[in-house]
Amino acid sequence: MIAELLVPLLVPFVVPALAERCVQRLAPVTALWLLTLTAILLAGSSLVALGSLVLTGLLKLPVLAMLGELIHPLHTASDFLVLPAATAAVGALSISAWTLTRSALRQIRALRTAHRQADSRRTAGDLCVIDSPYPDAYALPGRPSRIVVTTAMIRSLDPAEREALFAHERAHNAGRHHYFLATAELAAQCHPGLRPARAAIRLAAERAADEAAAAAVGDRRLAARAIARAALATDARRSERPIVTPAATTGPVPQRVTALLAGPRTRTRRTAPWIALLLAACAATSACTSATGAIAFHHEIEVAQGEAPR
Repeated sequence: MIAELLVPLLVPFVVPALAERCVQRLAPVTALWLLTLTAILLAGSSLVALGSLVLTGLLKLPVLAMLGELIHPLHTASDFLVLPAATAAVGALSISAWTLTRSALRQIRALRTAHRQADSRRTAGDLCVIDSPYPDAYALPGRPSRIVVTTAMIRSLDPAEREALFAHERAHNAGRHHYFLATAELAAQCHPGLRPARAAIRLAAERAADEAAAAAVGDRRLAARAIARAALATDARRSERPIVTPAATTGPVPQRVTALLAGPRTRTRRTAPWIALLLAACAATSACTSATGAIAFHHEIEVAQGEAPR
């Protein structure tokens, strides 16, 4: 049982290398969905595994065993293995709960601040212009969704480039990319091995919006130029946008510009199905082993309670 519960905690460390190749070789929208679903399954499986390890250790304590109505000793691996594993799981869950709560509250506050700022400005359709000496632009989700852009950013681009930038941000809102970014952020707080996957998910979201913007303006070179100039003008240290709000200036911009200039991907590379299959296998392995371990643990509790045969 312990070995089965350790597998979901180790699998996420394999994902970063696959995530990077997934973005490079799959269509951006496909990569975005695949990586996000994989992150959800891996994060959930790791939490189930940690919870099962904690309960295993707790039921080794006589007081909690009595409260759990255990009439037989709980049959597990040696206490020299179970108790340290349970202690480590308590620490990991505590850290995850703290960072998850702190991150969620910080992002909620940042979104509320951004919405208050946008609501206090005049809008033209979905465009909200904020007077600021610092160039910035991002897609602000909500009802209604908006494109927030500063006056400095408007001055940094010519009219055609501004249209390409706005098309990029509109693609983010249309694709509901903030949900993907929020999911990636929460998954990264659940398991440290998923933090590199968070960057890959953000890159996939930006690549999807890049392609949509290029299609909207009908000029890939214009879209690439607009993104490059906007990124050069933006000072990330001065930006106050929430992490879960997508923006054209985030991520590895040179890589994105190169992909735009290279032209649309006309066919899937031969390695792409294998990468997708490996990611799916990692997610399935993690989910199955955590479920199997949790079921086995539940059975051992029923045996210790005298409700089921060994």
